[in-house]
Amino acid sequence: MNYLRILSLSLALILVPSLAQALDKVRVGVLEFGTVNWELDVMQAHQLAEANGFELEVVPVASGDAATVALLGDAVDVIVTDWIWVAQQRAAGQNYLLFPYSTSVGSLLASPSAKIQTLADLKGKKLGVAGGAKDKSWLLLRAYAQQTAQIDLAKQAEIQYGAPPLLNEVMQKGELDAVLNFWNFAARLQDQGLATVITVPQILEGLGIQKDLPMIGWVFSETWAKEHEAAIQGFLRASYAAKKLMQTSDEEWVRIRPRLKADKDSVFFALRDAFRAGIPACFGEKQQAAAGQTFKLLSELGGKDLVGDLTELPQGVFYSGFSLPPCP
Repeated sequence: MNYLRILSLSLALILVPSLAQALDKVRVGVLEFGTVNWELDVMQAHQLAEANGFELEVVPVASGDAATVALLGDAVDVIVTDWIWVAQQRAAGQNYLLFPYSTSVGSLLASPSAKIQTLADLKGKKLGVAGGAKDKSWLLLRAYAQQTAQIDLAKQAEIQYGAPPLLNEVMQKGELDAVLNFWNFAARLQDQGLATVITVPQILEGLGIQKDLPMIGWVFSETWAKEHEAAIQGFLRASYAAKKLMQTSDEEWVRIRPRLKADKDSVFFALRDAFRAGIPACFGEKQQAAAGQTFKLLSELGGKDLVGDLTELPQGVFYSGFSLPPCP
């Protein structure tokens, strides 16, 4: 009896690792301190990877450029980036795909002392811009300012490009009048008393584009997705399940609060609410059409430096093997 028990335990010890190895691995490249880590933390804590039939490996990268290099070099399987990059790659003969991750982009905030209430008030002001001269949000803001206020911000405002945390620091020192920054950095500035002049979704809406357009998504190669169909679909199911938890559970946010580096409750709540607001509730033909409309506008503004020789969004940019609920 004891012999059989020992034998069965020995077989179990052999079989358990074998079963674990049988799970297909999904390597996700992510900025070490980026907001994507919040969702991956939820995925790991609730064993959503195992529940959906794959093994999750989180691979830290130093920057957004490092993430794309890692994906191109097959060092990771999945990253978060935008569909502009996917379009560029497809035009160059690569077959990358995107599945919506977030509609959160950024906001334009101003110091109360600068008395900036409209885009026209930015004339002659010191404006910080995150992401550089070809940043999508910056190009869209320029287009909207030109359309509504007849002002070319690139020429009629004093522009300072910089990294998001640096711009926040400069803004807090009072060395800028306004700043266009990514959503998580904008949330921190709101807590410092800065006023939101306009958000990127409001700019999209003002330009006649769907405001709930996801600008960034999970990106992976079509070849890899076909070879690992169960793994990628399991990964996207796990991602959606993690987002649902983050949308509905305040307790889950309390658990991951250390990752947010939010010492103040007001900052914590602002980051939580901003993340929730960016969770795509649906995705369908309207959003794909909006992406095409936005791409055409960005190609006109950014030129070859942004989109190469493309003038329209190529076919097949969005992954169709897994779907969010259809939009009304």
